[in-house]
Amino acid sequence: MDTDVVMDTSAEAPAPLDDVSLKRMILQFERKVLKNQEYRIKYADDALKFMETEVELFEIIQQMQVISTQPELYHVLLELNVLTTLLGLLVHENTDIACAVVSLLQEVCEIDDDDDYDKISPLLDFLIESQLVHLLVSNMQRLDETVKEESEGVFNSLSIIENLLDYKPEISKDCQALLTWLLQRLKAKLPFDGNKLYASEILCILLQNNDDNRKQLGSVGGIDTLLQQIAYFKRHDISTGDEREYLENIYDCLCSALLCCSVNRKLFFDGEGIELMNLILKEKKKGNISSMRMGAVKVINHLLSEDKGRDSVLEDCCNKFIEIFGLSSIFPIFLKPKSITIGQKKKEANVVIDDVEEHCCSIILALLKHSKPENRKRVINKFLENNMEKTERIVELHFKYSERLMKCDALIRKERAQKMANDESIDEDQIFARRLTEGGLFTLQIIDQIILIISKEPISKVENHGPSTSTSPLQPPKDTIKGTIMKSLHTHARIHSSVNHYKMIKSVMKEMAEDAEKEEKERILQLVEDF
Repeated sequence: MDTDVVMDTSAEAPAPLDDVSLKRMILQFERKVLKNQEYRIKYADDALKFMETEVELFEIIQQMQVISTQPELYHVLLELNVLTTLLGLLVHENTDIACAVVSLLQEVCEIDDDDDYDKISPLLDFLIESQLVHLLVSNMQRLDETVKEESEGVFNSLSIIENLLDYKPEISKDCQALLTWLLQRLKAKLPFDGNKLYASEILCILLQNNDDNRKQLGSVGGIDTLLQQIAYFKRHDISTGDEREYLENIYDCLCSALLCCSVNRKLFFDGEGIELMNLILKEKKKGNISSMRMGAVKVINHLLSEDKGRDSVLEDCCNKFIEIFGLSSIFPIFLKPKSITIGQKKKEANVVIDDVEEHCCSIILALLKHSKPENRKRVINKFLENNMEKTERIVELHFKYSERLMKCDALIRKERAQKMANDESIDEDQIFARRLTEGGLFTLQIIDQIILIISKEPISKVENHGPSTSTSPLQPPKDTIKGTIMKSLHTHARIHSSVNHYKMIKSVMKEMAEDAEKEEKERILQLVEDF
C-alpha cells in the first residue's frame, strides 16, 4: 500500500477559521484579484494566458464561503475593505467570477439566527450603501439563464435582494431598475422555473405600500404585462404547485397596483382588464379555474376600491362591469361562495369563503355607490330576482358576521376586565383592529351598508309597484326589499330574542360614521335615519 496516499487521505480537516486565518485568506484573495487584472491587461488578446489566474480567483472565492459560518468574523471583512473588492468583481468580464461572488454574498447576507443579527447588520448596511441592488441588476441583465451556472446566479441575486428588502424595507423606494428587470423577466420566453416564480415574489414586495413603485409599474407597461400573464393561464391549465403560486403572486401584484391608484386603474380599464376578469369569472370548467376565479374576484374588488375624492375612472369601471354583464358573474358567487373553493381542503376553504364574501360584498357596494342611475337600478333589481333570494342572502351574511363580532366583543370584555384587575395597560387601537379583522367588523360594515342602501328602494318584485304608503319603518310592504329584510330580522328575533338586529345594524353604521369624513359621515347617517 502506498504510504503517501494513506497519509493524504487521513489528513486532518482544516483548523476552524479565526481572525488570523481569515486575514490570510483575504490577502490571498486580493493578490489573486490583482494578478488576474494584470494578466488580463498584459495578455488581452490571448485568453489562454490569463485563464489560469481566473481559475485561481474562482477557487479562492469559493473557499471564502466558509466565512458565512462565522458571522462573528464579518467585522474583519469591513475592516479590510474586502467587500469593495468583491463588489467590483460583479462587473468582471467572466460571468463565472461574477456569479461566484454573488453566491458568496448570498451566503453572508443570510440571517439564519436572530442572535447573529447584530453581527450581520453592519455588513448589510455597507452593502446597501454601496448600491448592491443596482450592481446585481446590472449583472443579471447580462446573464444567460439557459446556462445553469448563470441561472443560479440570477436566483442567488434575487435571494440577496429579498434579504436586503426584509432587513430594510425602505430601500424598495429606490428600486426602479430592479422593477423594470422583473417585468422583463416575467415576459421572457423561457420555460417556467424557480427564477420566474422568485421574480414574481420580489415584484409583490416592491409594490406593497409603495405608491411610487405602483406608478412606475404602470408607466413601463406593467399592467399589460400582468394581464398577459393571467391570460396565459386562462388558456393553459396550471400543472404544478409553483405555477399556482406564481399565478397568485401575479394577482397580488395586480391588486397592489390597482388599489386606490387612478392612473393604473385607467390603464387596466383601457387594457380590457375588466373584460378578462369577467371572462374568468364565467368559466365553469374544473381544474385550475378555482384559483383563477378567486384571483379575479380579488382584482375586481381592488379595482373598485374607493380613494379619497371623486374618481371618474372608478365610476367608468363600475359602469363597464355592469354593461358587460358582470352582475351575472358576481352574484352567483355571492350566493354560493363554495363554488369558488373546489378542490381545497375544508379548513382552507372556510378561510377562502370569508374572503370571497368580503370581496363580493365590497364589489356590490361599490356598484351601488358609483354606478350611473340606470346601472344602479340593475344592481337593485338583482335583489328582487327569484323571490328575493339575494336579499335574504345579504341578511344571512349579516347574521353570520354579527354573531362573529358579538363573540369577539365578549372575549375582549373578558380580557379587558382581567387587565384592569391586574392594572395592565389597554391598547384601544389594537382592540379596534382585532374587532375589524378577527371579529369580522370590516365585512359587517360593508354588509350593513348594502342593507341600508337597498332598503331605501321603494320598488317591489311586483312590476310597476308604487312607493310604499306605510309611514312605519317596521311595517313596509312585504314584497319590497325592505319588507323582506324586516321579515327576516323579525323571524330571527323570535328564535334569538336576546338580539335586536334592526338596532344592531343602525349601531354598526353609526359607529362607522364616527370615523368617516364629513361628506361620507352625513351620507351614512342619512341612510341610518331612513332605515
